[in-house]
Amino acid sequence: MENLIKLDITVPEEMQDLATVALVTKLQYGWEEETLPTGDIRYRVYIENPAFCEEFLTELRTHVPEARVERDEVENQNWAMAWREFFTPVKVGGLFMVIAPWMVDTIDLEGRLPIIIEPKTAFGTGHHPTTALCLACVSKLAEEGRVREGMRFFDIGTGSGILGIGCAKLGLKGLGVDIDTLAVENSEENRVINDVAALFDVAKGSADYTDDTFDVVLANILAQPLKDLATEIIARVASGGCLVLSGLLATQADSVEEAYVAQGLPAARREVEGEWAALIWERL
Repeated sequence: MENLIKLDITVPEEMQDLATVALVTKLQYGWEEETLPTGDIRYRVYIENPAFCEEFLTELRTHVPEARVERDEVENQNWAMAWREFFTPVKVGGLFMVIAPWMVDTIDLEGRLPIIIEPKTAFGTGHHPTTALCLACVSKLAEEGRVREGMRFFDIGTGSGILGIGCAKLGLKGLGVDIDTLAVENSEENRVINDVAALFDVAKGSADYTDDTFDVVLANILAQPLKDLATEIIARVASGGCLVLSGLLATQADSVEEAYVAQGLPAARREVEGEWAALIWERL
């Protein structure tokens, strides 16, 4: 088994937003982030594929030439145990808790719905703030009665399947799509672990995968694809349905919202968590 490449990336605090854009653009999974005593920000990333590692570093240096990178290798076989050392349950919104499979029989869910995600080197676990923010929006809409059992959902850019699983746990039925084959495989694995395969289908594709319309449409991708796909995404929302867009920095929210308003939508409700934002249209 080949070793993993471990990258420790350090950037000045004022470059944090730019570095985050590079990470989100190239990596479809989470990373460790730490503020150092100097005030600099350090990101720790694990990558399996050496060629992809070079692509990622090229993207990073395009955005942040000042980034300092330390490179090392770690044994791939120890990855699962490494997750156990630092993986913590994530409370999201008022309804969900993201946990790992080994926590199922030991964790106090505090009355929350468990979303079980098998940690991988390639996909996120709910620790990433954009995923947590989008899932929190689903939680809030459910608590407000806008997302209800029996509705149909469409999760664009499903990744690990975490958002689709959350919807299925609320009694919705729907579809998740992703352009990445590995993401589709990971989502399929996680929907089985969560016993929601009957409610949550997964396929390779994007917003134009289906002509169907849905009561709830979620798109947790990136700002530019959200703008590029505005017409297709809006077309998937059923009359009276709701739309949640995430995966964008708070500084990008205005331009994304403008792209959707230009298509005839009203102003969005906005949820902000730190430097990240989500846009919500509650009834279209």
